[in-house]
Amino acid sequence: MTSSLPATRDLAGWLAYIEALHPASIAMGLERVELVRQRLGLQPQFPIVIVAGTNGKGSTCAMLESIYQAAGYKTGCYTSPHFVRYNERVRLGGVEVEDAVLVEAFEAIEQARGETALTYFEFGTLAAVWSMVAANVDIAILEVGLGGRLDAVNVFSPVCSIVTSIDLDHMDFLGNDRECIGREKAGVFRPGIPAICGDDHPPLSLSSYANDSGADLRLIGHAFSFKRQASGWLYQSPDHEYALPWPALAGEFQLNNAACVINAVDALLVTLPVTLEHMQQGLQRVALSGRFQICRHQPQVVLDVAHNPHAAGALASNLAQYPVAGRTLAVFSMLGDKDIAGVVQAVAPHIDVWHIARVTHGRGAGVEQLHEYVKAQATDAYVVMHADVKAAYQQACNEAGENDRIIVFGSFFTVADIMRELDMAACEKIATH
Repeated sequence: MTSSLPATRDLAGWLAYIEALHPASIAMGLERVELVRQRLGLQPQFPIVIVAGTNGKGSTCAMLESIYQAAGYKTGCYTSPHFVRYNERVRLGGVEVEDAVLVEAFEAIEQARGETALTYFEFGTLAAVWSMVAANVDIAILEVGLGGRLDAVNVFSPVCSIVTSIDLDHMDFLGNDRECIGREKAGVFRPGIPAICGDDHPPLSLSSYANDSGADLRLIGHAFSFKRQASGWLYQSPDHEYALPWPALAGEFQLNNAACVINAVDALLVTLPVTLEHMQQGLQRVALSGRFQICRHQPQVVLDVAHNPHAAGALASNLAQYPVAGRTLAVFSMLGDKDIAGVVQAVAPHIDVWHIARVTHGRGAGVEQLHEYVKAQATDAYVVMHADVKAAYQQACNEAGENDRIIVFGSFFTVADIMRELDMAACEKIATH
């Protein structure tokens, strides 16, 4: 039903309003958002790439955005969640959208929706694409929030779809195994368009969905591949071979994401011409917050949003690949509905001291619960409980020597709490070589 308009018509007022608009924070289905999209007359004429997957979505979106910017295109990029400011979710030409643009978009959506209740994410998705239309972008990159088939971004028609990886997460909504989850993520595929998958061992359900829908399925290791080289890596497909630099994002696993990106760029060359130099520049310039992001030295402070076992495995790989002379201290908190045991198990061998706390979110796991999981997986670990994440971080800083490392991880909310404490302008990304 319709509600009274926000008390203040600024961005903060609108965000509070749309957050309270729908009784559920997540409501799967496309009918409501599609109805409002039609009422808005929101029919983008620019090419759209949809990016789904359990992990790697943000990295993939960032690399696509960086390459197309290097080629001189005006990009629109929509990702979620945000860390500190809602505006982080929408970038136009690589710059966060202004408050006034979002407010105008929210007002247009509110007028169009009538009595149709939209979730926070649905409202935001429509606002993001509305902003991109208003900005007349050349290409839009839309990150799926959850799943794919029933996610709000899927009301828009892509010219290319990417599924980065398939693992166990959001099982309450997507199913209890990789086959169920793979089918949901494959829902972003469309007949006759490139359907790219960067998972080394994709579930059969993804291939079956792609084949049944008539999509142009492109699996890594089959339709395209990559080879590591001393000075970078080599992208290979039946049509092209490119010598490329390591992406400026930490972790060898990023090559799977990068290969998907290059395959997508390759597929769209007729519509959006890009040179090898643009690809090289884009990969070298890409930056992404909260993914093994180094924000301080002596001691080193690293932020990583790893919040499921697959992402935690990647974090563990990076901790091993980039060792420090001293100890590694963790500032750790997670949501209670995540696989806490799996995350702790993946990272525990690389951590000497754990500082744990409840994250400032309604779904946050209790500190006693976190303590039980950590002690179960790392019986000899030194674990300290704190009132909140900020206190945990401050204590870790007090204890850490100049040769030590502090890794803040477990949730977007955990990282966001510490981002507010740091001078983020001084943060730097670590580049792989």
